[in-house]
Amino acid sequence: MTNATTNASPPSDLDPAPLEPADTRPVFAKAVMTAAAAIGAVTPDQLGLPTPCDDFAVRQLLGHMADVMARVVLIGQGGDPMAIDPVDPAAVADDGWLDLFLGRAHEGRDAWAEDASLARTVVLPWATMPGAAALAAYTNELTVHTWDLAAATGQQPVWDDEVVAVALAAIQRGLPAGNRQALFESVIATMPEAIRPTSAPYAEAIEVSAEAPMIDQLVAWTGRRP
Repeated sequence: MTNATTNASPPSDLDPAPLEPADTRPVFAKAVMTAAAAIGAVTPDQLGLPTPCDDFAVRQLLGHMADVMARVVLIGQGGDPMAIDPVDPAAVADDGWLDLFLGRAHEGRDAWAEDASLARTVVLPWATMPGAAALAAYTNELTVHTWDLAAATGQQPVWDDEVVAVALAAIQRGLPAGNRQALFESVIATMPEAIRPTSAPYAEAIEVSAEAPMIDQLVAWTGRRP
């Protein structure tokens, strides 16, 4: 991936508007619906295809998306999101991915049912934040991986503007446009060895026009080429 900076500007401390809604649950729910539609459209013959995530074929990416949902469940329950038992992609039936994802989505809905979950302090390897902000961060991760899945399998999702806006604000707040390697190394060192990634999750940001669709701005900020 090309090392460059995007024309989009990260929010600053002077921005008067909040970076996410006070209640991010409806936004995350819409991100889940878009992801579920993409997962449901994957056919067994596509599970071995490469994806924009260098370490993942489609099957492994689906496992990672299920792991994202497991982390969201644990956060809503007040647990440690890094304490998940990662999915073994080989143990999931070719036609079992949507059921797995939706089952965890339903668990997440129940885990976040109480409004207090939005204010609960969440400790992640890269930051400490309230629950609402953590859910915005996972809105970003889920949306970007939905784009990865769609790119790998030839899908054209209908992106929700509010979801993508919340995702973009969250990633721009938490991730600088460049010089990311040192940041990643410091974060990865704090993670349990069993779930420690073998490579940096994001390359340097890709330059895109400020007039580009918001979904292109989002994935470009994560180092993917729209």
